Amino acid sequence: MKRIFYCLAILGVTFVGCNPMDDIYGDLDTSADPIVGSESYTLTADDYADLELGFGSFSSEEDAKTMLPGFLADKYPFWGQGSSVLVGYQLYVGSAEGVSDFTSSDVYNFTNSDYATTGSDAFGFYPDVNATDEIPAILDAQIAAPTEGQVVLAKYAHYTEVPVVGLADLVSYNFAGSFEGWSAVEEYGADEVWTSETGNVRGNGYFGDQETNAEWLVSPSIDLTDESDLKFQITQELDFAIDASLVKILVSTDYTDDVFTATWDEITLAMPATEDMAPSEDYDFSAYDGETINIAFKYTSIGDDESTPDVDEGDASRWRIQSLAIKTVGATGDRNFKGEYFMYSGGSWEAVEGVYYLSSDDYDSMGEGSGQPGQYNNFSSSLSPDNYLPTFLNLNFPYAQEDEELVIVYDYFSSSSGAQRRGNFYTVSGGEFVGHESTISTTLQFGYDNGLWVPDNTIRYTFGPADYAAVATALGDIYPNATSSMSNYGNMDRRAGNSAEWTNAMVLEAINVVLDINVPSAAEEQKYVITVEVYNGSNTTEDFAVIKMGGEWVYQN
Repeated sequence: MKRIFYCLAILGVTFVGCNPMDDIYGDLDTSADPIVGSESYTLTADDYADLELGFGSFSSEEDAKTMLPGFLADKYPFWGQGSSVLVGYQLYVGSAEGVSDFTSSDVYNFTNSDYATTGSDAFGFYPDVNATDEIPAILDAQIAAPTEGQVVLAKYAHYTEVPVVGLADLVSYNFAGSFEGWSAVEEYGADEVWTSETGNVRGNGYFGDQETNAEWLVSPSIDLTDESDLKFQITQELDFAIDASLVKILVSTDYTDDVFTATWDEITLAMPATEDMAPSEDYDFSAYDGETINIAFKYTSIGDDESTPDVDEGDASRWRIQSLAIKTVGATGDRNFKGEYFMYSGGSWEAVEGVYYLSSDDYDSMGEGSGQPGQYNNFSSSLSPDNYLPTFLNLNFPYAQEDEELVIVYDYFSSSSGAQRRGNFYTVSGGEFVGHESTISTTLQFGYDNGLWVPDNTIRYTFGPADYAAVATALGDIYPNATSSMSNYGNMDRRAGNSAEWTNAMVLEAINVVLDINVPSAAEEQKYVITVEVYNGSNTTEDFAVIKMGGEWVYQN
């Protein structure tokens, strides 16, 4: 029986002692003199990962107040009552207010007929035309039943030079070194008929001998909506052809990715040039005014019959195409593609002030090379607007005044969601344009109170020489010995019963003097921990926790 008793006793000790740290933590929390720490700490990337914040920021201050106490408990397990940590963190505040009104607005794209109503015979406004004055009438005519407050981005072209009026390219393809988005479709034959060459695309059926092949080269969809009086021209060369009808230029209005089910019309031009490239005549293409079409080049070659080696039945021409253009009566000249915002207000369209949409020339001014905004006239995830827009604005708005505000809207390409409009709010600060930041660096103060980390507005402040001087001036007549000693030694004598003693009540009076001078507009319930140089037999410091209540600073309970 005695042996069993001892075993149980040992087991009992084992069970009780399996988590000794719990007792240590409990002792620390309830100790009369707990570890009181004070620190400033900024969250790291690893901290955000531990908090499962994949974007490296909090979505609201409330989230930070909810999540950080547990984080602090793990990081400072031995700190007790009266401890404080100022936590620096990233806070997502979102886009500037009002920017989405413009990035998500309706868009109206001007057509040639719109320009014509203003007297233009070209594909845009002439250089001397004030587009802002012309746009409201066009919006009135084109937007049915606008609503009060409706915002529209009017996108248009503005010539930078007087255009040359005549036939102008509406759609053009330059095949020098590129298929320009056209697709090869094999009908029969084993050879790759269509190839991209340095100066053209080439259809060819000769591969050491004439081979039997039929292969199409089909254009992307071409939208000719609202276009009229169209002409067609091709620059080509046809060599070694016996039967020129084996090469065809075809047009379809119902092509849907299957050349064999679509309806095709043949374009019959004069005999192509041989040995040298030459443009065709301007072929009447008006049958396709207003249509959406696809164009195809169909190449067919006939191979030799191997059973009759003495007879040449083959026909394998070389068809080279340099360029193609669909034209209309218009103008040729450099254009700047712009946009302006208008709001429908009180029955009319009014230009919106304080917002600017980047034009094609604006992007070009930031660089037209590879990896620069002017290459595709947009920004992207690899081409941040923040790296360009402040400089652009400082150069283009040099007379902007301090605190002047401007919304900038720009085109943006996202690899995940495609083309879109984005924008930001810029303010002139210190003579420079500064953009609104959707994620900001900020801080939250936390204090350890009754076993928990809680959000705390406590500010820590240490008395300096000017503060001691202010106290001596304000309280010198009331406490001459204490203030004289303080002025001589730069500290407060805290020895009980000494003639120069600073009691707790006297220290509180001194704190009121200093805080009323330094923070006269401090809010109710604002907390401070004031550090003061003291002498209690040796030189040291002492902290005093106060809170503003009823307009006065009192000790915290």
